[in-house]
Amino acid sequence: MSTVKPQDTLEVRVRRIHRRDLNRTWEFLKLVFRDVNRETVEYQRPRSKRRFMEVYTSEWIEQLLYEVDGEIVGYSECAFEATGDDNWVNPRWFEKRGMRPLFVEELAVHPDYQGRGVGSFMMDQLQHLARTRGCTHLVLEVAENNEAALAWYRARSFYKLDAAIFMAQKVPGEPDLLPPRRIKRRPKVAPEVEASPNTGPMPEAPAAKPGARKGRAAAKKSS
Repeated sequence: MSTVKPQDTLEVRVRRIHRRDLNRTWEFLKLVFRDVNRETVEYQRPRSKRRFMEVYTSEWIEQLLYEVDGEIVGYSECAFEATGDDNWVNPRWFEKRGMRPLFVEELAVHPDYQGRGVGSFMMDQLQHLARTRGCTHLVLEVAENNEAALAWYRARSFYKLDAAIFMAQKVPGEPDLLPPRRIKRRPKVAPEVEASPNTGPMPEAPAAKPGARKGRAAAKKSS
């Protein structure tokens, strides 16, 4: 039977975050989620530095750091209530099913420590925290295409809830501008003849009386 010698292991300690840890924890999160964010539609973590700083003051959120020799190797953030302006969680969905969830908002392991038991220790800590607070489930969000994370969670008995996912429909490509379109012509209107104020149609000459021309000619001949 093989035994693990103390010199072959590292000790991971967990503690609550302190204000002095905020800046370096923020840099740690950016490092952990850098590659994940490149491959997902929605930025996973962290949302923004401003929001991260605001979380520290929330009484409903627990922020835990996991360290090895003073170096941050893991970070977890969980909430006992569905809070936040950008939260899509419907609390009544859980109430109808008799579930009292502990919402895992963040779960990050340093790339150099993945696969070495840090993540399992973090999950044990969250389960212990849930039991002490009377919660019945751990609930978290993970990207559909983050296959490594999905496999890790499923191996620990996580299952998919009735939750919405991003959907897309392909639209056939077309030019930005529409092609020419035929429209109706304006109806033709007959032009009107307008009289000038100084000139107008010439008046017609009065018709000659019968016999008048003959009389004048006869008078000229007789003279």
